[in-house]
Amino acid sequence: MRTLWAVLALALFLPAVRASAAMPDIVKIGILNDMNGPFADQSGRGSVVAAQMAAEDFAAEAPSPFKVQILAADHQNKPDIGTGIVRAWIDRDGVDAVADSVNSAVGLAVNTVMAEKHRTFLATNVGTSDLTGKFCQPTTVQWTMDTYALGSTIARAIVKQGGDSWYFISFDYALGAALERDATATLTGLGGKVLGSVKHPLGTSDFSSYLLQAQSSGAKVVALADTGADLINAVKQAAEFGLTRKQILAGLFTQIVDVDAIGLKAAQGLTVTEAFYWDLNDSTRAFSRRFAQRFNGRMPTANQAGVYSEVLAYLHAVKAAQTIDGEAVVAQMRKAPIHDALFGTVTIRPDGRAVHDMYTFRVKSPGESKSRWDVYQVLATVPGDEAFRPLDKGGCKLVRN
Repeated sequence: MRTLWAVLALALFLPAVRASAAMPDIVKIGILNDMNGPFADQSGRGSVVAAQMAAEDFAAEAPSPFKVQILAADHQNKPDIGTGIVRAWIDRDGVDAVADSVNSAVGLAVNTVMAEKHRTFLATNVGTSDLTGKFCQPTTVQWTMDTYALGSTIARAIVKQGGDSWYFISFDYALGAALERDATATLTGLGGKVLGSVKHPLGTSDFSSYLLQAQSSGAKVVALADTGADLINAVKQAAEFGLTRKQILAGLFTQIVDVDAIGLKAAQGLTVTEAFYWDLNDSTRAFSRRFAQRFNGRMPTANQAGVYSEVLAYLHAVKAAQTIDGEAVVAQMRKAPIHDALFGTVTIRPDGRAVHDMYTFRVKSPGESKSRWDVYQVLATVPGDEAFRPLDKGGCKLVRN
């Protein structure tokens, strides 16, 4: 009986030992995202390529005490599947960090598991700003963008153009709610108003009824608080309806592959906000051309660029901290600004928010574009401290007032 109790006590103690374990010989990073659904082009297998590039670049910089292994899985946009994969990765496969997790509902669920397991969550493509607000964790860093930065940046740009009345067509899940909420906060703060909104489920193909409601609302701006395949369908049908002749169309969460799928004829004039564009400067162009060589000639999305940059920053932090403990690694990432080739100077705040510049773009017309991926004209560059939510406004328990 004494032996049995000793074994049980050891089994209970093992997870705590693993949580603060010494450096392994192989650091394992799991890329969790939508590989076959509406967000597959934004993240998908391209994020895996980006993570592999980060691992290779890290290894090439200087001798490292550990090797890096990249794993990948499809969460199918279902929180229960996502958390099941993550628990198996950590408990069975010894995964040390999870990156990407595109889909806010999945990301929020994974966020909790990673904190329980004391492993690092590299939330590159989880859109909801609640991740670094009321659901913040000391093991999470949210890179690339969030709904506050997307909504705030684009609202400021469009209100300056006179677009002060809005109608929202939004996802009926966490991302859509957060996009609409955060854009509305900035819009109303600037004196604008919301004339109405309508919700649609993920995977909607027919937007005719939603667009008719937006047209009849009298709003100057129709704001699409969705992304991926849904946004593509909505923009194409908006062009068919002639909506953009009288109203400004704003894609609150649009990426370059979405514009490519829509085509410039239908997408021209669309106002979007992004954290990255391949043609911003010499560094972004150099990385993007390398990526394209490995990914069927496709330029990287902001999501995929974010995976590269955050995985690389994570590996540097693990090497410096000499641990895979999530709290310690994130603390290391916060110690000093990160000088990143793709996002410029990046600062990690106590709430886990990675702060960097954001951009507002206008989609070019077919006549203005010189090549397939030449799709954006820069309208504004917004400094990170203006684009992202103020540290004391998110309700994060890690922030000292």
